Amino acid sequence: MPVSAATPALLVLADGTSFKGWSFGATGTAMGEVVFNTAMTGYQEVATDPSYCGQIVTFTYPELGNTGVNPEDEESAYPHIRGAIARNICYRPSNWRSTQSFPDYLKKHNIPGIYGIDTRSLTRKLRSSGAMNGGISTEILDPAELLKQVTGAPSMAGLNLVREVTTREVYEWSAPTDSHWEFRPVVDATHNEPLTVVAIDFGIKRNILRRLASYGCRVIVVPADTPPEEILKHNPDGIFLSNGPGDPAAVSEGIETTKALLKQEKPVFGICMGHQILGLSMGAETFKLKFGHRGLNHPAGLRRQVEITSQNHGFAINADTIDAEVEITHLNLNDRTVAGLRHKSLPFFSVQYHPEASPGPHDADYLFEQFVQTMRTNAAPSPS
Repeated sequence: MPVSAATPALLVLADGTSFKGWSFGATGTAMGEVVFNTAMTGYQEVATDPSYCGQIVTFTYPELGNTGVNPEDEESAYPHIRGAIARNICYRPSNWRSTQSFPDYLKKHNIPGIYGIDTRSLTRKLRSSGAMNGGISTEILDPAELLKQVTGAPSMAGLNLVREVTTREVYEWSAPTDSHWEFRPVVDATHNEPLTVVAIDFGIKRNILRRLASYGCRVIVVPADTPPEEILKHNPDGIFLSNGPGDPAAVSEGIETTKALLKQEKPVFGICMGHQILGLSMGAETFKLKFGHRGLNHPAGLRRQVEITSQNHGFAINADTIDAEVEITHLNLNDRTVAGLRHKSLPFFSVQYHPEASPGPHDADYLFEQFVQTMRTNAAPSPS
């Protein structure tokens, strides 16, 4: 689209910094926490990841939308980002899987975007000052006026957004990873009975469900506020704690439910917010990171082994508050924050990153196999 035909748009941050650009996607005004993602690919997965609920995402890769969008790459039923920020935007994508352009996709879902701004400068601002609230508008083009609305938006700290994204009803997921993308046989044919996993949905991604199904699990997804006694009625072999948006410490119902479930000593596996919920349930505390970890190339590991991981979170577990019965299994090797936990004697473990997202591309997929093996061991009868 020629600039002469583009609609002007304005971005204003909570500290008063403003950027003038052009509109793509829907017109209107959107408020949210402005963050940045450093991935070179996967913008559709980012847009539809429920963990981004409440956020306006700055894409640092300068070209956005080149491969369009398609139904198969959605991580949920619809996009959850409040807005998108890009340097350049593509209106005519080129990819054999594309069914729609990214601007048209956002317009369909009433999500505004702004392009033509200096995303490098914006990212440097967020790195130095920290992630902060901001607003995108095609209606309010006066920075002072838009700033008034931005300052009235709620802070991400203390915000429970899980209620906005969790499923309203219990459902069962059975679709595995598509055979075109599967990289190894994962189901052990010697086990005929599938393992039952109850996944607590704090904002779960479809690819997590696919990986669990690919490993032969029967997956029952339940709302985040499901009481523990209802979860146990499914007689699960294991409990999965999903990713999700907002401040994990504010998800009080999820923390209390997890505490109750841990008493059953069934295998528990958590990813992202699930990792934080598990840590909180075992007595640890969380804190808000300055600008978070969002990208596809974050190194994580411990003891000379490194995994290249996909990460998307703005909070982390405080290592100084971890109980003596819990050990750190992974660190984010960029800033040494906690990226993995495991109970020393009980079958509970979690990671801060996304092993299903294939950034390495498959460095961390073993964690699903580890979960399955733990469930098998836990379900095996004790030798007499």
